[in-house]
Amino acid sequence: MSFKKLSVLVGVLMVVSLILTACPAPTPQVVEKIVTQEVKVVETQVVEKVATQVVEKPVEKVVTQEVVKEVAKEDYTTPDPLLSDVRVRQAIAYCTDRVGAIKSVYPFVPDPTSLLMDTFLPKTHWAYKGPYQPDYSYDPEKGKALLEEAGWKVAEADPYRTNANGDILALKFTTTNAQFRQTWSAVVEQSLLGCGIQLLRNFVPASWWFGSTSGLQRRDFQLGAYAWVGESDPKGQTLYACNQIPLPSNNWAGQNYMGWCNKTASDAIIAANNTLKKEDRIKYYDIVQQEFVKDMVSLPMFQRVEAEAWGLNFEGLKADPTEYGTASVDNWSLKNGGDTLVIGFSQEPDSMYTIAVSAAVEREVSDLIFGRGYTQFSYDYQPWLFELSTLENNLATNNMVDVKPGDMVWNTDNKPEALAKGTKLIVNGEQITYDGTSPLKLPQLVVTYKMKNPLTWSDGQPVVAADLELGYKQDCDKESGAVDYTICDGTAKAEFNDTGEVVTYLPGYQYSLYFLGPAFSIYPAHQVLSDGRKLADVPAKEWSTLPEIAEKPMGYGPYMMTEWTKGQNIKLTVNPYYKPAPKIKNVTIVIIEDTNQAKAQLLSGDVDWLEKATLGADFSDLIDAGSAGKIGIQVIPNPTWEHIDMNLFTK
Repeated sequence: MSFKKLSVLVGVLMVVSLILTACPAPTPQVVEKIVTQEVKVVETQVVEKVATQVVEKPVEKVVTQEVVKEVAKEDYTTPDPLLSDVRVRQAIAYCTDRVGAIKSVYPFVPDPTSLLMDTFLPKTHWAYKGPYQPDYSYDPEKGKALLEEAGWKVAEADPYRTNANGDILALKFTTTNAQFRQTWSAVVEQSLLGCGIQLLRNFVPASWWFGSTSGLQRRDFQLGAYAWVGESDPKGQTLYACNQIPLPSNNWAGQNYMGWCNKTASDAIIAANNTLKKEDRIKYYDIVQQEFVKDMVSLPMFQRVEAEAWGLNFEGLKADPTEYGTASVDNWSLKNGGDTLVIGFSQEPDSMYTIAVSAAVEREVSDLIFGRGYTQFSYDYQPWLFELSTLENNLATNNMVDVKPGDMVWNTDNKPEALAKGTKLIVNGEQITYDGTSPLKLPQLVVTYKMKNPLTWSDGQPVVAADLELGYKQDCDKESGAVDYTICDGTAKAEFNDTGEVVTYLPGYQYSLYFLGPAFSIYPAHQVLSDGRKLADVPAKEWSTLPEIAEKPMGYGPYMMTEWTKGQNIKLTVNPYYKPAPKIKNVTIVIIEDTNQAKAQLLSGDVDWLEKATLGADFSDLIDAGSAGKIGIQVIPNPTWEHIDMNLFTK
């Protein structure tokens, strides 16, 4: 995704991983009683666990058996005998040859260190404030020293370290059976062996590893490798907060698979996700990253890579890890002055009904037909068709308002709820439980989403208030088939005008991406369908079947669709009312399922651009073509990153 004759660039970024410290888990409660006759006994029963606090209450119970032994024990609260020692975890990090692992799967990347990370955010991210310490670059001597300090010694003629009890320093490593992970984990095994650590590799089906009732979700591992997908917004609360540790008592909810509970980091990650000022969010994320690096419960291995490749005639394409190439459409041109750009896709959209589809190919075609309110290049946000509505530019306010029982508020489960005794809320970054009577104030966001310039449909009609109102109505109808209703559920009131919309959110709804508009889709309320009905009059449940929505939507973006031949191509031509006018008159998207065929067509000049999803990981041969000056290619560190989690507790 770039232009010029050739640039094989590996831009740096780091990614979302997790390296944090262990707080003691709630102590398992064992109650043992011996009685010889029927008596009433008062026993202690664990009724609630909140982070590291156990709340108990007395319960009266009649016991009739001669001997009664009761054990109440929470799974995964027994410290792992190896990984509960931070010195061992840090030694694993120092003893892991991450650069060697990268070379094993990406031998064509010129600088493997560009794929390394020291925290869970890329170094180009707006919330990254590093470098952070300690630096876990490959240093076996540091790792060995930590292991010696922790009591793990090397015996002569024995490759593995043992402790005073004669136990071998052996760790079970679980990941998927994908060849990619088998390859790089073999390098990890050998490098750990150099420090006297035995790695017992266990490759399992992805269906088990990522299953809802097995593998990661049930914390059935000691060391576990998998990938997270990074985003422009760091999020992270479900990954790193103390209350997000999957346990039987919470029905295995949460994604904090390590069982990590560091109060400093946990409070900071919650605050970062419930604070709207950017400078405050940066401060909180900095705290989390410091704890993340210090505690080492998850070792970030490397970012994956992807590539954009294009013909030398195509200029203006912007390659980026967190944005599609189609977002740079306003800068596109053909060097020879031609009028048609040909793009190769390996897949085609199932539908253009955007609220019901979550696929990269649909988003890219949608960029050409509708544009977008904003772009997100380089892990940050930029205005496109709408302004960024921030507190700083006064397009948003976030004032404290009085709420009383019965008022709709936003709870800690990210759902609307009528305020009542027991409602769980976040106030000033702290989680509270409402007592039912006390006066309460909550922050309430009111955001004005404003067009940068007037928008015009491809039939020449202006985008007006009725079009935005129809988008709100359709997006929020529970029969629309939308993939997500969170913003709708968090909206108390929405008002519309010909330049945008004003959305008042529920008290307590502190949406971190509040500034990205428009809040809802925009549809042509005036459009008359082929069956004679106006689009605005069609019931929500029918929209997914409308050709005017799913197959040939009317847009206000740079291009309009003229033809879609399923399985073959999608043809677009310039929307004459879009400003600035595109320099390329026509765009044809060809569907080429075979990647090798797609690459051949790029090299022959029949295709001008192969976007990163089409190339996948199969592009090493194109790097040679780029080096020879035949095409342009850019290798991009992907927001997706591989890491090894360390489970701090056992069953």
